[in-house]
Amino acid sequence: MHLTKGVILAITTCLIFILVGCSPEVGSDEWCKDMKEKPKGDWTASETADYAKHCIIR
Repeated sequence: MHLTKGVILAITTCLIFILVGCSPEVGSDEWCKDMKEKPKGDWTASETADYAKHCIIR
């Protein structure tokens, strides 16, 4: 089967939205738990600020 670049791009975009949609909401207990397990060196500045705001200072 031959797929055009447009079809491949559409499929890839849909998969990305599906994966992002499954991520826990920032500030939720599940998100805080996930962040605790994530290496601190991989955190973005935004994630660090959100973690402090929602998981430490409640």
